[in-house]
Amino acid sequence: MRSEHISQPGEISFPGGRVEDGETFQEAAIRETCEELNLVPNQIDIWGEIGYLIHQGRTIHCFVGKIKIENWEYIHPNEEVYRLFTVEVDTLLTKEPIYYTVTSTLSEVKDFPFFLVKNREKYNFGYSERHIPFYRNLTENIWGMTAIFTHKFTNILKDLESKLKINDNIVIFLILVKLLIWY
Repeated sequence: MRSEHISQPGEISFPGGRVEDGETFQEAAIRETCEELNLVPNQIDIWGEIGYLIHQGRTIHCFVGKIKIENWEYIHPNEEVYRLFTVEVDTLLTKEPIYYTVTSTLSEVKDFPFFLVKNREKYNFGYSERHIPFYRNLTENIWGMTAIFTHKFTNILKDLESKLKINDNIVIFLILVKLLIWY
């Protein structure tokens, strides 16, 4: 859970941040996780990238891996993290998120020359529809991009279920790495 003094306070989020010059997405994922959870790189075993999203001018890459510690409660995060919690992988595999739809439209802006656009009354200037997932009735509600990547991860596990045995003692974590790219 994010601390109260950073952006999106109180929301559930994975470790993440910007990619620094000369750094790969995976290197940034490891660095950000180490910084936020006060770990050292050899305590993190990255299994791979599970995908990325492009949203509001930024690309967000997500990696999955294992934190190599005896007990997740031994982690003492930095000031960006209010607190840590876990959700059993089996719970996520059996509990599908609920997707809610949000629609929005652009209202007229004073400085935009709408009058110069032919058929402006029929032109779609900014209607959008987004489907936002929520995992409810867990220790905390997980929603938005965190839920999108969690759902993507559980779908990968379900696809591999016959081939992959998940040990209950493995702490699985997801890392978001945000790279701002303006279009």
